[in-house]
Amino acid sequence: MSLTYDPAEAIAHLTKIDPLMGDLIARVGAFTLTPELTQSPFHALMRAIVYQQLSGKAAGTILGRVLALMPKGRGRPRPEDFLALDDQRLRAAGLSQNKLLALRDLATKAQEGIVPTLAALRRLTDAEIIERLTAVRGIGVWTVEMLLLFHLGRSDVLPIADLGVQKGYQITYRKRSLPSAKQLLAAGERWRPYRSVASWYLWRAADAEKAARTNTMKT
Repeated sequence: MSLTYDPAEAIAHLTKIDPLMGDLIARVGAFTLTPELTQSPFHALMRAIVYQQLSGKAAGTILGRVLALMPKGRGRPRPEDFLALDDQRLRAAGLSQNKLLALRDLATKAQEGIVPTLAALRRLTDAEIIERLTAVRGIGVWTVEMLLLFHLGRSDVLPIADLGVQKGYQITYRKRSLPSAKQLLAAGERWRPYRSVASWYLWRAADAEKAARTNTMKT
């Protein structure tokens, strides 16, 4: 999977229309986002549900146990494979009741076509994808935005509820407090149609501030 836009064009646009964003880009350097090898939407959302509110290590262990219950030879799970498993085995693998219900809803909606195939997903707009996938129990807008950004390589995604993006905006634009979702959405209008690139750089600003604070505490 590759990006759906030219990063050089995006950086030139952002630098031209927003000097403070341009300064941030200059400090951070190269844009290195590479979309992950895309799983099926079903598999990607299954992973997202399992990982909710868990550490990466714990979630990875549970996901591995769930995938191990699938028929041998299935490197990528299918909705019908998941639905064929009984609740007791899935709970024994570590799934909470809420996550079990969410995954069953996901598998059912994938079978019904509400959760589309990857080929079909690529033909949909960002808004259409958000509408489709948030119909699944346990899948919110933020989760779909991460899919758009990091799996589908879409150009104009601004996750206004993301704390890292909010923090990066506060740092970059020298605000006393975090922006509200409404304020961040309004500020981001100038970054269209490359809000994904702006978001990535705001994350880097938040990361740099966190690293600097950690180093200060160590000295």
